[in-house]
Parts: sequence; structure tokens; C-alpha cells
Amino acid sequence: MTARTTGSAARPELIADAALTLLAERGMRGLTHRAVDELAGLPQGSTSNHARTRQALLEAAVRRLAAREAQVLAPEEMPVPQGGTEALTDALALALHRCLTAHRPLLVARYELALEATRRPELRSYYDRAGAAFRESLVTLMRGAGSAEPERHALSLAAWCEGLMFSCAVGSYHSSVPTTDELRKGFGELLRGMLGS
Repeated sequence: MTARTTGSAARPELIADAALTLLAERGMRGLTHRAVDELAGLPQGSTSNHARTRQALLEAAVRRLAAREAQVLAPEEMPVPQGGTEALTDALALALHRCLTAHRPLLVARYELALEATRRPELRSYYDRAGAAFRESLVTLMRGAGSAEPERHALSLAAWCEGLMFSCAVGSYHSSVPTTDELRKGFGELLRGMLGS
């Protein structure tokens, strides 16, 4: 993941993209206003003008992360299943595979932000608000798939995905990303267990 340095990116997006890149490559300690300016190719002080405090810079990174992760799951990126467990399984496997391959640095940046949110109450509430849309989408997805307990099943689905993403992005399986077919099998087993189909 590299920061966009083209003139087409709006400066706030450029700054937030650079912040996400730094989080993925250098961790929380590597995220400074000066480092963002340098990576984004902006004059010194540009990031401070946009996000005066560290909290503001972290919020910008969370906002941009949510927007970029939503693009991975957007209808044009991942066709919305029109019904049936098979279509849902295919769509989820495709989305998860994209996260683990083309968008892996976003996962690392997300883990950095999530850990920091455990230490900063003001970031915790901001991070939780940004992620609420994803939770609601999962509940809606499970309800549409016929779940008798969509909230509980959405949590189970999220936990399975999160565990797999962590293991394959930064954990003990970091060098063995499952194929789309392997993910499809895993989702199929999980959904059949939850939906009884």
C-alpha cells in the first residue's frame, strides 16, 4: 500500500492514505505529522494544517480506512448475492480473498488502529462508530439469508472472518493465504451450521 501522490487525490485523502501506509509499514510509532508530509510529498506542515492533533490524524486514518474497506465490499467490487446460501458463500469468499491478497496492508493498518483504540477512549468511540455500518450490514446479510438469530450469527460470522484475517495477515498463517475455493468451503461449512441449509 503506498500513499497516492497524484494530483487527482484530494489532499485530505492523500494525507489519510499516507497515514494508513505508515501504520502498515512502521506501526503506530512511525505515524507522525512530519512522516505523513514526507510520504505524501507535501510541504512540511501540510498534515498539521489538516489534522492539528494526533487524535485528529488518527480519526482521519480511521475514516479513510472505513471508506477504503467499504470499496472492497462495494457492489461493483463484489456482486451482492441475490439469494441462496451458495451465492452468499461465493460473495463472502471473494471479498475475504480480496482482503487477504490485494488489500492486506489495510488489515495491518486496521489492527494498529484497533489496538490504539484500546488505549484511547476518544479513539475507541470514533473507531466503533466507523465500524457500526459493517456490523449492521452483516446483520442485514444474515437476516436476508434466513437466519433465525441474525445478530448472533452476524457476530459468529464476523469473528470467524476476523480470526482468519488476523491469522493470515499477521499471525501464524501469514505465509499461507487460503484460495478462494478454500474460503468458499469454510464459509459453506459455517453458513450451513448457522442456517441449517
